[in-house]
Amino acid sequence: MSGIGKGLGTVEVALRWDPSPLGSPAHDLDLVAGVYPAAARYGPPAYSVYFDRRSPEGTISLNRDSRTGQGLGYDEVMTIDLGRMPEGHARVVVGVVIQQTAGPLVFGDVADPGIRIREGYTELSRHGFAEVAGARAATVAEFVRGASGAWEFRADIRGFTLDPDAFIAAMGASPA
Repeated sequence: MSGIGKGLGTVEVALRWDPSPLGSPAHDLDLVAGVYPAAARYGPPAYSVYFDRRSPEGTISLNRDSRTGQGLGYDEVMTIDLGRMPEGHARVVVGVVIQQTAGPLVFGDVADPGIRIREGYTELSRHGFAEVAGARAATVAEFVRGASGAWEFRADIRGFTLDPDAFIAAMGASPA
């Protein structure tokens, strides 16, 4: 937490995966965030942030974008500054999509995918994608503004078999 009763401040969502086998098409995973207004927390997003977009007020940035998973450590990193999020925004959902350019892929086809969510040095969540191995996309986190205005983290692991564009439209729907 960023202070007594203040809720979360700046969080980092980091995604990693190992490159595809030599001679195989590259696996391209992407972080995506949807920001939802207080008036429609489960409606369409006010906006989405992913590899070629950013938040209009500068509160969400994608610091690293990998198309192959090559390199050490985390391949994609998204920073969300909840402390500066405008009052009208009440929910942020973060997900991961697998680009389907090399044919149909699911998380079970990708070597060693993992996600880490933290605020400063405090780890909020770390996991692989075993529970959604048959999915093409998944939500991985939800940040919700409470009645006091403080932001809270909720683990939100849900798999989807949608293509990337359809996933972005559906990722903020209320869990069944």
